[in-house]
Amino acid sequence: MADLSPLFAVEMLIAAFAGGAFGAALGALPAFIFTGFMVIAGESANIIGKAVAGASQSGPAGELAAVGITGSIAFGAPFSPAISFAGGAAAAAYAAKRGYMESGFDYHNAKDIAFAQGTKPDVLAVGGLFGIIGYWLTELSAAFAMPYDPIAMGVVLSAIIHRLVFGYDIIGDTGKGLLNMKPFEDGSRRIIGEAATEDGETTPDEPVADGGATAQGRFVVEPWLPHQYKWANVATIGLVVGILAAFIAYETGSPFLAFGISAASLVFLNCGVEKIPVTHHMSLPASTAALALAPASASVSQIPPSEVAAAVPLLPALVVGGIFGVVCALAGEVVQRVFYAHADTHLDPPAAAIVVGTLLIAVLTILGVFPQAVWVPTFGL
Repeated sequence: MADLSPLFAVEMLIAAFAGGAFGAALGALPAFIFTGFMVIAGESANIIGKAVAGASQSGPAGELAAVGITGSIAFGAPFSPAISFAGGAAAAAYAAKRGYMESGFDYHNAKDIAFAQGTKPDVLAVGGLFGIIGYWLTELSAAFAMPYDPIAMGVVLSAIIHRLVFGYDIIGDTGKGLLNMKPFEDGSRRIIGEAATEDGETTPDEPVADGGATAQGRFVVEPWLPHQYKWANVATIGLVVGILAAFIAYETGSPFLAFGISAASLVFLNCGVEKIPVTHHMSLPASTAALALAPASASVSQIPPSEVAAAVPLLPALVVGGIFGVVCALAGEVVQRVFYAHADTHLDPPAAAIVVGTLLIAVLTILGVFPQAVWVPTFGL
């Protein structure tokens, strides 16, 4: 019987509200970058704790690692992506609808997840309410041991909900083709209404601003990352990141450290450094899949780093990591072309790709291909 009591824990609802509001204040992307930093801090502490506990043999390996930074802070109310990031994305959708945002973003302002909303009470309230929604979505998935990352699914479902609540299209205008990025490459702009000239006359067939976009008008198709959407490029970075994530997992026993590094690296993207790749949706499934090769009897969360090599063979781990990196990179690209490129608000392609990757890990474990699913739920099996 699923335990639904966490859904009604008043203290957690209050904390989730604050987490979502804080995500709105910072902006969704800056809040997620803090998730990455907290994961690095938490996993570093866990790795050190496991090593010390294993070396001292004073108790079960990992006993000293239970500091709770990863679980309760990075993936808890303060910085869980389903709470703070999703709250920030919903707040941007609301603020853009109300005309609060003047960010100069090339796309619809509701997609500007790097924009800090500051201290406007109604915007923070929206972020807080969606923080609670994200908490509920996460806890519901966890209560029924659904076979995917419950936090990532919370991010995806929260975005769909905020589009419905604030009156945005779920997918948008796909008249130029659902997966077609050619209109962006051609520089095609959206035509809405008539543009006014200096003498007051109107000129039809001229692009005009839409949703706070630049005066030139929005692109017909808006790729999530203009520097990261071509299939071959996406697959290549997926392979590279998948291999590196698997290696990090092999050396440390942590399925989350590579994810934290990927997330923290987005601080450069947020600061305007061009062509920084977004890779956390490649690194998390890849590192988890690599550790899923360990025997079912081996609890990777408890194994000291020095003993991981005995449980996980390196070459197969790198191969599996590379495969999962490519699969999840391409899954993210499909999602961005379907749910982001034609729409007006941010629906996170990496979160959807993590759902795909972790679901695949769960299915392969249930089928007996992988000995274990590490941290990914498998219906309680």
